[in-house]
Amino acid sequence: MTAVNPSGWRPATPVAGEGSATATVTGNRALMLEEPLLFEIGRRDQTGVDVAAAGEGESRLGGLERGGVDLPGLSEPEAVRHYTRLSRQNYAIDLGLFPLGSCTMKHNPRLNEKIARLPGFADIHPLQPKETVTGAIELINRLAFWLIDLTGMEGVAMSPKAGAHGELCGLLCIRAALEARGDARQVVLVPESAHGTNPATAAFCGYRVENIPATAAGRVDLEALKARLGPDVAAVMITNPNTCGLFEPDMKAISDAVHAAGAFVYCDGANFNAVVGRVRPGDLGVDAMHINLHKTFSTPHGGGGPGSGPVVLSKALCPYGPLPYTARYADGTVKLIEEEDAGEEMPDSFGRMVAFHGQMGMFTRALSYILSHGADGLRQVAEDSVLNANYILRSLEDVLDAPFAHSGPCMHEAIFSDKGFADGFSTIDVAKALIDEGFHPMTMYFPLVVHGAMLIEPTETESKANLDQFIAALRSIAERARAGDAALKEAPIYAPRRRLDETLAARKPVLAYRTPAPDGADSGEGAGIGGG
Repeated sequence: MTAVNPSGWRPATPVAGEGSATATVTGNRALMLEEPLLFEIGRRDQTGVDVAAAGEGESRLGGLERGGVDLPGLSEPEAVRHYTRLSRQNYAIDLGLFPLGSCTMKHNPRLNEKIARLPGFADIHPLQPKETVTGAIELINRLAFWLIDLTGMEGVAMSPKAGAHGELCGLLCIRAALEARGDARQVVLVPESAHGTNPATAAFCGYRVENIPATAAGRVDLEALKARLGPDVAAVMITNPNTCGLFEPDMKAISDAVHAAGAFVYCDGANFNAVVGRVRPGDLGVDAMHINLHKTFSTPHGGGGPGSGPVVLSKALCPYGPLPYTARYADGTVKLIEEEDAGEEMPDSFGRMVAFHGQMGMFTRALSYILSHGADGLRQVAEDSVLNANYILRSLEDVLDAPFAHSGPCMHEAIFSDKGFADGFSTIDVAKALIDEGFHPMTMYFPLVVHGAMLIEPTETESKANLDQFIAALRSIAERARAGDAALKEAPIYAPRRRLDETLAARKPVLAYRTPAPDGADSGEGAGIGGG
């Protein structure tokens, strides 16, 4: 039985696998502090602050008064320490390499953060009169200019909030263009190597989705695509570079065939960071492409607020883009075009996507990133990200199966499979062991075209020394998986928490805290987050 003292603190149970001689009473391991749940720290019958008793009076809440919230009463030091200790258990880009494939978790320069926090950008309100935010409108227009220039397109919609939202914008433009010519096409073709949001977005727009197979080299089967094109196909959504980490060399031929069939080409630009400054999608025949500003131009996911997914548009689709947008006139003035201006400026627009214009913080970071790098710097971003990925691919292909290594160099991400592991060992074992080595795991089991996929994107911001350390760790783990080292099944050993029963947690999640049963008896309910 585990005793509970009056303060609510309980001695920690020694971590499995540790001998009693090395287990600590507190559960702490030097500066790696054991942290219980918030509910396990304080008491429900007291508060951490003194609040004057409410006076007598009639309630004006109409029976909607809040009952007991059953929260622990913590002092300020207790609350601050709780969240500080939890923060020490997080992995972050400021701690080490993030090898997540298809996510571009790279260092975000502090210069961009400083610029985004300038009062003139950080403190403006979306409901301010337009004449009071002319500087912000100018910034949006300048960023739009560079996005158009870098992609070789005709125009750009700035308001979409992230990648999938950008996909929605692009397909709405395509649908509006088809409706304008009275063309009721109902099918969107999506290659197997595309991002998973592509078919989801097409279905959300009401289209029927059909897959196009990949070749053994991991690229779109051009002949299969041509054979399926017809009068019912509205668009092809293609990811380039694709999710196998490969560039589509037939992209121009794909675009020509799609256009000849009367359809449009949507390109998922989430991987634009691999080709920025090297390839202009407009030159490849792309009609619409979203750009994840939070991936290509500085900020990692969650590294400063919402994402941003501007959509660049071809000349054929520009008239149908969303409102609002910025326009620069011959005299140099910039104007924000809203609904009241649309009749003259953009009568065929499909309308507004969001309440306001976009994510100002991301616009500011992205423009700062572009201007500080310049044309040569952006080209080097792409070249270095590709160089780093190929270094990882070639350094590990002798111990990890690389299904497309024969296809030539990869782009910004390398992909491996679980082929060659001993019986009973899989990708999840490798990922959990990486945690013990101090790394966040790579993307697992995606893309689906590779069994036991391990998708690794080192980005351009990692040094060779950092890559060598990661390669050494992954090589050692891969060799253990091939040899059938049973200790891998216990990983992670050194993390604050051991390996979870993820299947049980997903099927029977516990989303509310339960006070432990008396004498430590098991209540018999499901397991998941929030268990006592």
